Amino acid sequence: MSGLLVPYYEHPVERPAAWDAVIAAAPRLYGVVINPASGPGTAPDPAFAAVADRLREAGVRVVGYVDTDYGRRPHAAVLGDLLAHRDWYAADGVFFDQVSSGPDTLPHYGRLTVTARAAGATTVVLNHGVHPHPTYTELADVLVTFEGPWDAYRTAGVPSWTAAHPPERFCHLVYAAPPDAQAGAAIHCVVPGTGAHPWGTLPHALTTAPR
Repeated sequence: MSGLLVPYYEHPVERPAAWDAVIAAAPRLYGVVINPASGPGTAPDPAFAAVADRLREAGVRVVGYVDTDYGRRPHAAVLGDLLAHRDWYAADGVFFDQVSSGPDTLPHYGRLTVTARAAGATTVVLNHGVHPHPTYTELADVLVTFEGPWDAYRTAGVPSWTAAHPPERFCHLVYAAPPDAQAGAAIHCVVPGTGAHPWGTLPHALTTAPR
C-alpha cells in the first residue's frame, strides 16, 4: 500500500483545522505518526487520544513515535514508550526514530522489532533517514531511507539493492520543499517546513489542489 505517511507534530488543540485536514485525507494516507511529546509523553493526552480515535474511525493506521537515539536508548525505555502508545492511543504500529543504519546494531533493532510485534504492532517503521544496511528490510514493514531538505533530496542516490524489494517498503520524508516538489518513494511526505521543527507543517499534498 502506498500513500502519505504524515508525521504531523502539532497539538490538536492548537491546530484543530490542520488535524481536520489530515483526517479528511484518509483515503490518501498510509498512516499518521502520533507524537505528543517526542514520544507518548508521561501521561495520556486526551486531545491526541481523540485524534487517534478519529483516524482509526476513518480507516487510517495510527503509528506511535518512539525515539531510539541510534541504539543508545535502553531497551526498557523504548518498550515503555511503545506500550504507552498502545495503551493510551491504541496505536496500530510504531515509528522508531533515529535508527542506526550500520550492521552492528542489527541485533538490537531485531530485538526491538520482535518486541514491538509481540506487543501488538501491526506496522513497524524504521526511520534511518539514509539507506541502511540491506538486512534491515528483514526487520520492518517500511524503512525511511531519506529524511532531509529538498536541496539534498534532489541529488540523493538510490542503491541498487533496493530494486529487489517492492516500492512500498520505502519511505522518503522531505522538508523545505517547494509546492511542486515530488517524492520518488511509494510512501512519502513532502512539507514546506524548515529549521528545527519542519514536521509542524502539513504536506503540500494536503494543502494544494490535486493536479
